Amino acid sequence: MAIRYGVIGDTREECMQALTELCERLNAQPALLPSDTFGNGWLARARAIPPADHTAEPGQQ
Repeated sequence: MAIRYGVIGDTREECMQALTELCERLNAQPALLPSDTFGNGWLARARAIPPADHTAEPGQQ
């Protein structure tokens, strides 16, 4: 299962800024750009980028 992160902001701009900072700091990529369809505020999501040289642990695929 992939690791996912979420940010919530009062405005689209605030949410986008937080998403950009999160992606830079955690080596993640946007998975859902800021959206206000979820109710109060804006929501955005990111997912972790797995290392290119990652070797699966035994029993994990």
